[in-house]
Amino acid sequence: MSAVLLRILAVFSLALGLIGLFVPGLPTTVFILVAAWAAARSSPRLHAWLLAHSVFGPLLQNWNNGRLVSRRAKWSAAVGMSLCALLLWLGGSPLWVALPATTCMVLVLAWLCSRPETLAAMPPADDGADRTTITTGESRS
Repeated sequence: MSAVLLRILAVFSLALGLIGLFVPGLPTTVFILVAAWAAARSSPRLHAWLLAHSVFGPLLQNWNNGRLVSRRAKWSAAVGMSLCALLLWLGGSPLWVALPATTCMVLVLAWLCSRPETLAAMPPADDGADRTTITTGESRS
């Protein structure tokens, strides 16, 4: 894919992710991950900005360090998508709108919830050296 198309995808995904911060049902996390992926391949400046961002940076650092998604992000997505689905079904939306939208939200949420929240602890070392676990930082004997 050309750098120009990837840059367009990055900006478009970032825009959708930003909109998703305020619109229930729009999955911010997924769009920010796509934006970071595309920016890493097309725009080092945008990628660096995303990694340093106060809101998106921690999400992307978690993703880069083991494909992790925080419990807070999962809960936020679940609440937002549930509210959106509820509005669709109780707000009189036609079935041809409500059903595919809800199905998409369920699939995205299932994928998001299948991502780990923390890295598994490191196995004990055979050489007797002091090791720390990745998840808690405590020493292992």
